[in-house]
Amino acid sequence: MQANVGNLDKTVRIVLGLVLISLVFIGPQTPWGWIGIIPLATALIGWCPLYKVIGVSTCKK
Repeated sequence: MQANVGNLDKTVRIVLGLVLISLVFIGPQTPWGWIGIIPLATALIGWCPLYKVIGVSTCKK
């Protein structure tokens, strides 16, 4: 697994993931907020399987 998620992309994913997860506890309190685990996890490991499939990388080489 070669890193394919850059710093700006990681930041956006972390913020988006935390916002989505917060929807489980505040706001509409919908279980759909748990989908925020996906962008949070891909940001923390620095690799996105979808990026690999479509051949995209936001990392500086």
